[in-house]
Amino acid sequence: MVRMMKLISTFLFFLVLLNLSACRSEPPSTTIEDSSNQIIHWRMVTTWPPGFPVLQEGAERFAKNIETMSGGQLRIKVFAGGELIPPLETFEAVSQGAVHMGHGSAYYWAGRIPAAQFFSTVPFGMTAKGMNTWLYDGGGLKMWREIYAPFNVVPFPLGNTGVQMGGWFNKKIESAEDLKGLKMRIPGLGGKVFAKTGGNPVLLAGAEVYTALERNTIDATEWIAPFHDQRLGLNRAAQYYYYPGWHEPGTVLELIVNKEAWESLPKDLQAIISVAAQAENLRMSSEMEARNAQALSELQYQNHTELVAFPEDVLTKLYRLTQQTLREQAIQDPQFKQVYEAYTAFRQKFEAWEAISEQAYQQALKKQ
Repeated sequence: MVRMMKLISTFLFFLVLLNLSACRSEPPSTTIEDSSNQIIHWRMVTTWPPGFPVLQEGAERFAKNIETMSGGQLRIKVFAGGELIPPLETFEAVSQGAVHMGHGSAYYWAGRIPAAQFFSTVPFGMTAKGMNTWLYDGGGLKMWREIYAPFNVVPFPLGNTGVQMGGWFNKKIESAEDLKGLKMRIPGLGGKVFAKTGGNPVLLAGAEVYTALERNTIDATEWIAPFHDQRLGLNRAAQYYYYPGWHEPGTVLELIVNKEAWESLPKDLQAIISVAAQAENLRMSSEMEARNAQALSELQYQNHTELVAFPEDVLTKLYRLTQQTLREQAIQDPQFKQVYEAYTAFRQKFEAWEAISEQAYQQALKKQ
């Protein structure tokens, strides 16, 4: 009997050793359902509210496409902002390996990585076309990954809002002087530039914007563009709808993947994620443009919204203050300076080509 007990104890000990060995061979937070078929379960969190059109919908479509393309081998469960973690803790959750993926925009982490804003958007920066060109073929994505590497995160472009609107105002802006003392919901670098005009930038969550504007707690707000602005009902809270969106000319949305989880995947699944991200980047950008075009028509002709262009002197002042703000930030932060210089160098070449291609073509059309 004693001998039998010893044999059983020895057998159990070896089973434990084998189990520990198997656990060490897997990345920390990856769940494998079936070792024979290698069905891998991942979790993805976003910064968007549940059911948020285009952005949350796009993240969920991206996950479904990966499952389909991988033949069910990689299955990603998507959680909207607040369902698993607070929205603005997405980067930290991916970095620490609490989840495998996240979807948001790089300027949300500006407090931690100021240079990240160039991989999202900066005032008077490049549009979606320029950003995609820089990221995919101008060295931008390589630099982006180098910036994120110390945080154990691998980024991918995954969507773009396009040029946003300038915002909703309860009073007309006829000169740069009218910005002084104006309370406006506007975050990020745009908010810093706005403050330099004498305006008062206010930080508000999306759910608070309509009420604040309607009750005159704020005088103006930017949100996104016609489709999402209309859904939020901002046309009922303010009279004037200004353009263009100088503060966000081409906001890149990002997929971020935990580096250890990424490296644990076989090459075919890595390729599927990369290609699915590129496909969704195009799809989401196109969807934004189509829905904005429809919503703008409805705002103009059904809701009788008054569209107003910012006066030239207002845009000139905002542009000058933007350049000042970027230079000041570059002096304070060597990494910001490095990305700023690379971004600017690429932009100069890209816009020189665009001036004799698209811009010249559009000017020729206007003369016909």
